[in-house]
Amino acid sequence: MTHAGSGASFSRTLRETLTAYAFNIGGLAAGFLIASQLGVFSRSNGQWALALYPAVIAAQGIIQGLLSGRLSTALHLGIIYPRFSSNNKSFYRLIEAAIVLTLVTSVAMSAISLVFGNLFWGITFADFPAILSVMVATMAIGLVLLVVTVQVAFASFTWGLDPDIVVYPVMSTLATIFITFCYVGTLNLFFFYNDIGKWTVVLLGLAHVLLIAYFLPKNLGDSDFKKTIKESLAALMIVAIIVNLTGTILRNIGHYANERREFYTVYPALIGLVSDVGSVVGSTATTKLALGMLKPKFASIASHAKNILSAWIASLVMFALLGFLALIIHGNLSPAAFYNHISILLVANVLAITLIVIVSFSVSILTFQKGLDPGNFVIPIENAFAASITSVALLAALVLSNLGLV
Repeated sequence: MTHAGSGASFSRTLRETLTAYAFNIGGLAAGFLIASQLGVFSRSNGQWALALYPAVIAAQGIIQGLLSGRLSTALHLGIIYPRFSSNNKSFYRLIEAAIVLTLVTSVAMSAISLVFGNLFWGITFADFPAILSVMVATMAIGLVLLVVTVQVAFASFTWGLDPDIVVYPVMSTLATIFITFCYVGTLNLFFFYNDIGKWTVVLLGLAHVLLIAYFLPKNLGDSDFKKTIKESLAALMIVAIIVNLTGTILRNIGHYANERREFYTVYPALIGLVSDVGSVVGSTATTKLALGMLKPKFASIASHAKNILSAWIASLVMFALLGFLALIIHGNLSPAAFYNHISILLVANVLAITLIVIVSFSVSILTFQKGLDPGNFVIPIENAFAASITSVALLAALVLSNLGLV
């Protein structure tokens, strides 16, 4: 079976990439929900609920990235089989590791947000129980996405598509929409339903803890399980710091965007798109490295030009389309608004995609050179950088626009 990542034509690679990116249109639903629920975010001290939103997206992205990256490479190498039942031990250990890492990620994001929040958001230690409860409960509900990710990986491989190109872009969008609804729902429960709502949130998190307590003891002696956890934790600490910085940037974006809700509407989809570019570049590079088709040095980026160029062209098309649709949603499609909005987004695209390609490809090469499993690092790290890079690029484009330079 020939897959796009292993020798398909540029036109086929571009079509698969653009098709996968098209799922980001659904990300507008998440953005619209954020734009329409700004009231619930303002209920939190120092607006920690808004600042924590990129961390929620990134936390889910870490898990989706770990799972989709490892599944894609394992399917190419024949290490696991494209089926749920009667698979091998490596497959089931990977799922259980993802469940453990979901909880660890939630706690780490919450803890580091306390440091950033104290420095930049105006929150105190008294806010930490609320942050931790909301974060853990949101991610516990998001566990249902693990099954969906596995199914998409198996289906794409069985249908002759390249899971390196298809799985993460599809799942990142679905995950962003689903986790945003989970987050907003959890915030509403916590802030508007008094003690009943707060206890419901706590019990959701407790259920996650009990699930891990059920299967963790039998995995503690498994070397592959421990390797996945250990290597992923290293990437996790980098990610946790980066995405909390992103939350601080998001609060500043709100200052420059003012009441222009189209920027809030398009924001999650833009993060998803930039992350998708990093995923396609990094995941295809990881598979080529594993198959011996790519030399483990940065100069080999020229040999990866087909995947990079197709990913970038597809992202330009989608940035413009998403901006257009966001303006339609908010009924602001005047020529002046269209020109200004699309110009800002395209400037942000050039800045963001250049950086994410460098980050994603570099992480692929460096982890491979160090003898680590790139599947545990590439997508989680590029996902975190994608959120920050997109936020910085959008903020820079907004500042340039306010100065009359865009």
